[in-house]
Order: sequence, then structure tokens, then C-alpha cells
Amino acid sequence: MERVISVSLGEIVLKGLNRKYFEDRLIKNMKRVLRDFGEYSIYKEQGKIYLEGLHDHQEDAIKRLRKVFGLVYISPCIRTSREMEDIREAGLTLVKEKLHGDKMTTFKVETSRSDKRYPLKSPEISRDVGGYVLKNTENLKVDVHNPDFMLYVDIKEYGYVYIDRTKAYGGLPIGTNGKGLLLLSGGIDSPVAGFMMAKRGVEVDAVHFHSYPFTSQRAEEKVLDLAKIVSMYTGPMMIYSINLLNIQKEISKNCPEDEMTILSRRFMMRIAEEISKKRGYQVLITGENLGQVASQTIYSVDVINRSVQMPILRPLIGMDKVDIIEISKDIETYETSIKPFEDCCSVFLPKHPVTRPKIEDIEESERALDIETLIQEAIEGMKIVNIQ
Repeated sequence: MERVISVSLGEIVLKGLNRKYFEDRLIKNMKRVLRDFGEYSIYKEQGKIYLEGLHDHQEDAIKRLRKVFGLVYISPCIRTSREMEDIREAGLTLVKEKLHGDKMTTFKVETSRSDKRYPLKSPEISRDVGGYVLKNTENLKVDVHNPDFMLYVDIKEYGYVYIDRTKAYGGLPIGTNGKGLLLLSGGIDSPVAGFMMAKRGVEVDAVHFHSYPFTSQRAEEKVLDLAKIVSMYTGPMMIYSINLLNIQKEISKNCPEDEMTILSRRFMMRIAEEISKKRGYQVLITGENLGQVASQTIYSVDVINRSVQMPILRPLIGMDKVDIIEISKDIETYETSIKPFEDCCSVFLPKHPVTRPKIEDIEESERALDIETLIQEAIEGMKIVNIQ
């Protein structure tokens, strides 16, 4: 008997002729998060991926693998021969380990028989293994409707027996769906937006706008702290740090006060688009949520969209704030996001920002600004930070 880790795939199994490409990318991402775990091997067998040689690091390996998009369940298994005697013993071993730490009295065996040439059918295997466990344990009963725990048996080229299943995030492997540039602030929403697009296979880097020295160095460090947390899911990230202060000063001096938020946002989009053109990003990503603040009314979203030609993806656009917060807590960005450091949007904040901007009014105001020069100067002063 050999201890291995089994991982179940999600949408990847539906990919048909492209499946190998997705599986190969997934395995590459798995190896990245386990790169410091020493010698181990990975192999595929009939719809699942198995890792061998990680028994001494099993708990830590499962915690890391949970953050690899494309995986649905992760299970520590015993791999055996396909002989029923070995499968029974593996099942009994796992049940005794389970009962040692938990007070449980009922169980159910569920068998998946991928190889239909196997002489016993799935219900027969379940009855056989369940009977053997009952005979060799005390105070344990079978409950097929509401068991305290499940004992799973998979019959493939080998036999695989397991109990515990850790739920992962599913989705698609990072890097299978192009590259996106996230507008990352220090708030709750944008880290969640980056997480959600990465879950759809998008390779995510980020651009952060600040107004130093009107905003503090600590505010910028907060954003980098958020990027480090998000990178645990997305992999390495490149952060482009842009000082927006000079642009905001020019807007304040030459444009109506109530348009500051919309005009600043349009500049952010233009700068992000310019970076994307030079560095190969296909989409922009924001954490905007419809109707939450003045720049996120449907009228404002329309006007902001018209500042660029690139697609702008807003994965949180129709979500309730409570749901966004729940995700941020789950991915562990929430506590950092709520730290009270100002961001660039708080600089020159108008008392009564326009909530129903008209594109003709905004474009008229922008005629007072040297847009190309302001964008170029901001990009020339850009800092780049690599998050590994």
C-alpha cells in the first residue's frame, strides 16, 4: 500500500480535444506551488491526477494545492493493488485512523469502478468493503442516507481508497485564458476581482495608482501586501505603480470639481490600456460594483468605458457587497483591505460628485487637458514591483 494524494478536476474534463493542454498547464501550476517540497512524482489516471512521495508533507501540500485553480477536490489516499483483500485492508486502515480522532458511529462506502472489466460491480465492492470494516471495528454502523463519514473506493489501474476530501476552488488553470491587467486599489473589491478572473484561467498582473506624497508610503505598502496575498492564488504578479497626483492637480485646476472622480477614472483606464498595449494584456479588470459609489453608477460606467477601446471586465458588477466581503474573508484579503490608509481616490474628492455624467460634458472638460502628455509622464515615472 502506498500513500498518495488524489486531485479531482473540474471543468477541465469537459474540454475534449483541448483537455491535454489544460491538464498540462494545471500540472505546471501544481508543481509551482510545491516547488520546495523535494522529490515527488505526478501522474494521471482516468480523469484524476495523483501525487506520490508527499506523505511527509501531506497537510501542507493539500493547503497549497487548494489554491490551484482547476482542482475541485483533494484527497489523501491509499493506493493498493486491485485485489479485494488489499482494498479491504486499506479501507479498514483509513477508518481506524478516522475513528481515532473523531467520535463517529456511522459510515457508508461508495465505489467508482472506471474499469468495467473488473469482475465485481460497484455495489458489490461497497458491500464487501463495508462488511469487512464492520467485522473489524466496534460501535460502527452503516447508514446509507446520512452517514457521519464516507469511505470512497476508486477502481482504476490501481485501487484507491480515501475518506477525507478537501474542497478546492475549481475554475480553470491560470494561464489558459489570456492575460489581464487588474486595477488594484487598497479596498475590498479589487483583490476579489483579481481572484475571480484568475479562477477563470486569466493570468493577472496589476496596476496601482497613488498620489504620493498626498497619500502615504504605507498606503502603497498596503496594496503590495494585498498583491502578495492574491499572488498565492494567481502565481507571480507584476505590479505597475503609477503616481496620479500631477494628473489630479491638472484636473482640479482646469475642470469642474464634480467631475474629478470620473475624469481621474478615465485617466486610469487610459494609462492601464497604454501599459497593456506595450506588455501584451488582452483585458482590463476592475473591482467596480454597480451603484456602490458615484463612479459606479451605470451612467458613470458607460462614460468610463468610452475612454478606452480595450474590454473592461468587471466580475463583481452585479454582486451584493456582503457576498464580496465573504469572498475576501475566505481568500484572506479582508483584514488587510480594511486597514485605514487613504488611496488616490480620496485626494481632491469632490463634495458632490456627478452621478449621471454625460459623455459630451466630460469630453468637453478634457479638451482643457493635454491628455497624451499627462499619460506619457505618468508612465515614464512608473515603478514596477515583482511579487513572487
